[in-house]
Formats: sequence, C-alpha cells, structure tokens
Amino acid sequence: MAVVAIIMLVRTCVLSCVISAVYTKADGRVTSLSAAATEPDAVSQAALNESEIEGGPEQSGEWRTVRMRVTAYCPCEKCCGEYADGITACGHKIRPGDAFVAADKQYSFGTEMLIPGYKNGQPVKVLDRGGAIRGDRLDVFFHSHEEALKWGVKYLDVKVHPGLQTR
Repeated sequence: MAVVAIIMLVRTCVLSCVISAVYTKADGRVTSLSAAATEPDAVSQAALNESEIEGGPEQSGEWRTVRMRVTAYCPCEKCCGEYADGITACGHKIRPGDAFVAADKQYSFGTEMLIPGYKNGQPVKVLDRGGAIRGDRLDVFFHSHEEALKWGVKYLDVKVHPGLQTR
C-alpha cells in the first residue's frame, strides 16, 4: 500500500510540473500557466474552448447522474468578493453569453455537466471554484446579480461527463 501511495504522489508531482510548463494561446497572447496560478487539475485553454470532446459527450454514453445542491452567482463583489475581476479560477476571461459552473476540486476544469433548467439543457463546463463549493455542490454562473438571486437554491440531478474528472 505504501508503494502505491508513493507512486501516486510522484505521478501527481510530475503532472503538476508538466502543467506548470504548459503554454496556451489566450486573447492573442501566449501566457504561461504556472502551478501558482492554476490548480493541478487544470486543462489547456484550447480544451476548455472546444465545444465538445471528440464524438460529442452525449454520444459517448459516459454520463453519470449526481444529486447536487445548485446555487447561482454573478461576477459582482457581493458574489465574488475580492475575486470580482471577470476572470475565473482557471484563467477564463468572462465574456457576454458565457455559461459555466463553479465546482469542487473533485471535478476538473473542463468537466462537462448537464444541469436541468440552465443553458437550455446544453452541456456547460467547470471553469471556476468557490470558497463555499465543497462536495456535490455547484454554483451556476449568471451575468447579473438579479438572475443569480432568481435562480435561488435547487436540488437537482446533474449529469456529469466523467472524462475529465480527477476522482
């Protein structure tokens, strides 16, 4: 058991080093993603911007259903505090029309989810984290505080595409 734990630790450290050296093109400039700026579960910006994983998530048949507490937030100071700068935890710059979620670290950036009543049933990606987001809990993103308040708190069966999850 100790050998397995050591192997997993070494694998995680190597993966973290590789991720810290990744370069991605964002907004016409090349940006280095450092381990300090991203989490070890980060994926490349190119993967985050792809609309679907090859073959489409619905065609893969790999969705699983998880009962989650789903709340909402917007990019204002009330919702985001000092992080109300329009940039998500994975470095995504928020644009008009964006739809995404903040999720626990057990869901890697880029993990796709289907949330009833959000984005007309289309898949959305995990692009953010939140201080109160732990376990099977999500925050769905809205562009205005009024929309976020209107959503309220919902307990929903969320479909999760496991292709990019860390656990």
